[in-house]
Amino acid sequence: MSHDIRQIAVLSDVEIENYLTENLPHWVYEKGWIRRKIKTSGWKSTLMVVNTIGHLAEKAWHHPDLSVSYAFVIVKLVTHEAKGITEKDFALAKKIEEVVMWDAAQDSQGIFEGTPDDPRFKYIKKD
Repeated sequence: MSHDIRQIAVLSDVEIENYLTENLPHWVYEKGWIRRKIKTSGWKSTLMVVNTIGHLAEKAWHHPDLSVSYAFVIVKLVTHEAKGITEKDFALAKKIEEVVMWDAAQDSQGIFEGTPDDPRFKYIKKD
């Protein structure tokens, strides 16, 4: 397995802030990382989120730092080898956002009903 070792450009603070504002409004730039807190309804939901992020990160071969608690997951991304935020971080953040926050009822033209509006089945809390 070969890895592409091309140089990846580190983005400026302004580029990072602009991209987040325009494309990932629930992510923040903080202390050299882009970060997102995903609120859940409890431990089982938190584990589903962690496993989903783990799968996406492994497929991308770009691994975030995760802080895991009973009712939330904090995802932090930086491109370690570049020592800053790069397009890799935005691409993985966008994929995490698309998959974890996907609303099946709104996005499926009625094919899926989505998670019932019942506290017994809630797992992701919308921002």
